[in-house]
Amino acid sequence: MSDFRNPYTLSGAGLFMLSSLFVCYITIKRISTPSIWVALYWIIILFTSFNAVAKSFVNESRSRMLYYYTLINPAQFILAKMCYHAVLMLLLSIAGVVIYSTLFQMTIQDPLLFWTGAMLGSTGLAFVLSLLSTIAAKAGNNLTLLAILGLPILLPLILVSSALTKNAIDGLDWAVQWKYAFVLLGLNVVCFSLSVILFPYLWRE
Repeated sequence: MSDFRNPYTLSGAGLFMLSSLFVCYITIKRISTPSIWVALYWIIILFTSFNAVAKSFVNESRSRMLYYYTLINPAQFILAKMCYHAVLMLLLSIAGVVIYSTLFQMTIQDPLLFWTGAMLGSTGLAFVLSLLSTIAAKAGNNLTLLAILGLPILLPLILVSSALTKNAIDGLDWAVQWKYAFVLLGLNVVCFSLSVILFPYLWRE
């Protein structure tokens, strides 16, 4: 409800994604290599997630956070934030895939595997940035700190997501892909669990 009362965050993230896709289209026109197609897609999704998720806590005032503190416990708060951000990133990632594949034609040999990688990758970004944005907010809304802290954590997530989606385009057998899918699912679970465990300590500050 708080984010819906301030629609600029949501509309700004959508506008950023559309603008990035349009700029890529007018400058590149055509992408013939799957690796470049996948890399460009995840770059756009990564920066879109920073606009959509990372600014969520930064936009919360201290007085509003104190009001939340009197209403609910920290586990409920961070769970609600992560679930909301995960749904938001899923919607943005679905829209991004549809528009991106329309602008840059690419044959996906295994659509189910591709969507699995795209969905797990986008939810992983939402979980990680939900926690890191709280740290940035406690450090005086320092978005530079958010980028520095996020890079070591987001890098393996992006690498595995990129590998899984690229292999889906190439149509590699599922026997080869299970390890990437399980690693990506494990990263989601670890990020989700750490957020629930660590957030109460930030909450008390």
